[in-house]
Amino acid sequence: MTDKTRVGVIGAGSISRQYLTNLPTFADVEVVRIGDLDVDRAKAQAEAFNVPKSGSADDVYADDEVDLIVNLTIPAAHVDVTTSALEAGKHVWSEKPLAESREGAQKLIEAARRTGKRLGCAPDTVLGSPIQAAMRRIHGGDLGTMISGLAMMQSPGPDMWHPSPEFLFQAGGGPILDIGPYHLSSLVWGLGSIKRVYAEGGRARPIRTIRAGDRAGTEFEVTVPTNVNAVLEFASGASATLVLSFDSPRRRAGLLEFGGTEASIVVPDPNTFGGTIEIHRPEGGEPKTIEAEANGNGRGVGAVDMIRSIREDQPHRASAELAFHVLDAMLALQDSVAATEPIELTTEAPELRPVPEGFNPTQAAS
Repeated sequence: MTDKTRVGVIGAGSISRQYLTNLPTFADVEVVRIGDLDVDRAKAQAEAFNVPKSGSADDVYADDEVDLIVNLTIPAAHVDVTTSALEAGKHVWSEKPLAESREGAQKLIEAARRTGKRLGCAPDTVLGSPIQAAMRRIHGGDLGTMISGLAMMQSPGPDMWHPSPEFLFQAGGGPILDIGPYHLSSLVWGLGSIKRVYAEGGRARPIRTIRAGDRAGTEFEVTVPTNVNAVLEFASGASATLVLSFDSPRRRAGLLEFGGTEASIVVPDPNTFGGTIEIHRPEGGEPKTIEAEANGNGRGVGAVDMIRSIREDQPHRASAELAFHVLDAMLALQDSVAATEPIELTTEAPELRPVPEGFNPTQAAS
């Protein structure tokens, strides 16, 4: 690799704007090409964000200048796109989820091992300043023995604002697979591998209506649970409560708390990169607050961590193995809702290393 890792993006949809805004600000990254099934859409994004080359996904795979591919396609395409990228000799950073099935995730991990390429997966908000400030304290023992977690996100649903929200209410979507990765990844970082889950939930409405954009008024079918209440049991002996909903008139954006024997810590919305954490002690009084600035972090920081980990010959933090464990948990939650019984997980999380204090992806690594 050169001093800057040359990145190709596949997928020119709405989330590409965040990545194409952030990636050029990172010291280790140069975006050299974008591809999409709709080559005109790829061209428009290339022109808007000063990306020198555009075209199809095949053009990105074949480009010898591309070292790493960022996969921003819809969940149903993740396995095919990521497999093709790995087999083309590229490292891959994928948007969440890693795959729609355990079999697909396992196939990707095996492809990464076979090709000798790195595979990382969102969410990388868990690498942001607030969560990592909390993790340094949890992993350092400041909170004592970890015993509990609480995570919650409630909203009326993305059909209120998204111009084409159907995929968020079908296989690969719903609050479990769309929002769950942020909360579950954070809980795993703080409490370790999930052993067993029990969940109840359902669909408030089997048919929903698009409320925004040119297709406002269009109805579509909902095929996945849109409200879920769950209890998670961890291998460490800790437990956590998880509430996720696309059916709530009241909006709660990302509640996340961890409890230990010596203190509890409250973390900002795990779908963000900055904010204030609070540490509460048993003796009461005002909590200790710590302001954790975004510090240059944003969508794509997981790719930067992967790039630097490759150079340092270290495991990257937002790994495919972690994403597989989170996917296993999400699918177990869906299975538990359907079966109304606890479901055992089949995977374990890898060992996790908190990000060093002061990490800033916009500055070159020392």
